[in-house]
Amino acid sequence: MSDFGEILKAVGEFGPFQKRLLVLICLPNFFMGLHLLAQVFTGANVQHFCQTNWILNISAGLAEEEKLFLTLPEGRNGSYQQCKMYKPNPDKDIDWIRLHGSQSTVACEEGWVYDTSQYTSTLVTEFDLVCDANWLNQLSRSCSMFGLFAGALLFGPLADRFGRRPIVLLSLLLQLVSGVGAAFVPNFNLFIALQFVVGASVSGILINTFVLGTEWSGVSQRTLATVLSHCAFAGGQIVLAGLAYGIRDWRMLQLTISCPMALFFSYIWVLPESARWLVTKGHYKAAKKHLMNAARINKRVVPETLLDKIMTEKEIHQATLLDLFKTPRLRRVTLILISIWFINSFVYYGLAFNVQSFGTNIYLTQLIFGLVDMLRGFCIWLLNKFGRKKCQGGFLLLCGISCLLMLAFPEGMQIGVTILAVFAKLGISCSFSTAYVYSAELFPTVVRQTGIGLVSMSARIGGIITPMIALLQQDYPALPMALYGTALIVLSALCALLPETVNKELPDQTREMNSKNDLENGHNQTVAENGNLIKKRQWQNTADKNYQEKQFRMKQQQTMSQGPGFGQSTNGISGRDNNCRDPTVTVLAAIHRLSTEQELNLATFV
Repeated sequence: MSDFGEILKAVGEFGPFQKRLLVLICLPNFFMGLHLLAQVFTGANVQHFCQTNWILNISAGLAEEEKLFLTLPEGRNGSYQQCKMYKPNPDKDIDWIRLHGSQSTVACEEGWVYDTSQYTSTLVTEFDLVCDANWLNQLSRSCSMFGLFAGALLFGPLADRFGRRPIVLLSLLLQLVSGVGAAFVPNFNLFIALQFVVGASVSGILINTFVLGTEWSGVSQRTLATVLSHCAFAGGQIVLAGLAYGIRDWRMLQLTISCPMALFFSYIWVLPESARWLVTKGHYKAAKKHLMNAARINKRVVPETLLDKIMTEKEIHQATLLDLFKTPRLRRVTLILISIWFINSFVYYGLAFNVQSFGTNIYLTQLIFGLVDMLRGFCIWLLNKFGRKKCQGGFLLLCGISCLLMLAFPEGMQIGVTILAVFAKLGISCSFSTAYVYSAELFPTVVRQTGIGLVSMSARIGGIITPMIALLQQDYPALPMALYGTALIVLSALCALLPETVNKELPDQTREMNSKNDLENGHNQTVAENGNLIKKRQWQNTADKNYQEKQFRMKQQQTMSQGPGFGQSTNGISGRDNNCRDPTVTVLAAIHRLSTEQELNLATFV
């Protein structure tokens, strides 16, 4: 929509209005970083053993180490098994047990004893999510990712229909209610259900706030708006490491990150709607009102005639999800973006949820990962310097190579693995930010939110699968990194098929996504044809003018040779002045000139 682009330039592409909007967008994204990764700490695994107090009934004075030695079988690396215990012999005395012991093992019968040196309480310790119930902890993470999937499926099309602003407000309300409610759940099933709602609300906030910022920003500042909102998300991860270090009870941690969401009730009065979306939906008066408000805040004066352009927009094309697959170019772009978002989420959360495997201190590793995510701010310069396509492929390749190189390090070399994990996290974080910018620029406005919702759904499918891969890692340690690295390298090659969008105006209608070369050739051909037609008409006008001047001179000579009585009629009526032309010549010339001007106007319009 070139007209809207002109209006946005007049209003201000990144003035005080857009800067205020960026702050409003970054604040919710900060809390999304807290909520989305909080379960790294609230659901952290801790050291645990079977409860074996039965032996204390025989000998109450046993030391803790001797009690474990007599009741638990030895596991790997000299440690005790966490899910097995020796079959109790309550009818024997302690001397017999020390002498003969027991050779048969059984599953834990009286529950578990947890190490509380690091965490006072976690989901694992409160709901016994260990041994055969260990998969429930991963299930809760998958439900959170499934909530992200459902949120993208639901809130993307709803935002295209009802607007970005109301969906953001609804998502913030759901985030507050479900986040606070999760801190008071009496059982784990209810916690899983609320995690689903939390995930759905996070999805609604993330995809709609970044689109809102993109549609209000000028061509040169779209990358800045998107990347800075992602840096706010990384800031949430950094703060999460500090909060989790200071608050070791999972319910208090959940309350701490959820209660401040009540501040976002003020967004009812301060969050604007997307003027670009309003125009595409035909709400011209509302769009004009928002644009005038933005111009006032930016201290710009916008000509009324320029604003009136939005009142004369062409017909509004109501697009649907199927429009993303109707044209070959848009279909190819959509399928590649679906793949990019799927792999981005699959790898990003695979690394984020596996933070305990990359170092000895979970808090320090989480802090490093958060700082690495902040480095995605350099994407602003890289994306503008090298373009979207090269950066997207390069970031995917960096992460893929780092994941495969991690397989070359033996199990004991934690420092080398941590360094490569940092590079992998940097690559996938930058790739995710690039995908957000790239997708917003590739999808037309009429289906932008639907398209973002679609690719976001594919990302959430990747997030749903990630915890299940973590379960396979127990039996196949090299499987996750091998899958990550291979998929990333293949996908980086597919980025070559995407068009470049740097410093280009956002498309508004799906018909603008036809073949770029065809459009340029057609435009050049039309201009050339119009130029030739104009030159031809100009030549005809010059020839006609010369002909009329020649006829006028000939008539003047005839008048002078016939004397002053020429032109006077026989009935006494006065004739024309000597300087006038023959009426027949004048009328024919006027008709010819009029037709020529009409053709010229038509050629210029085309």
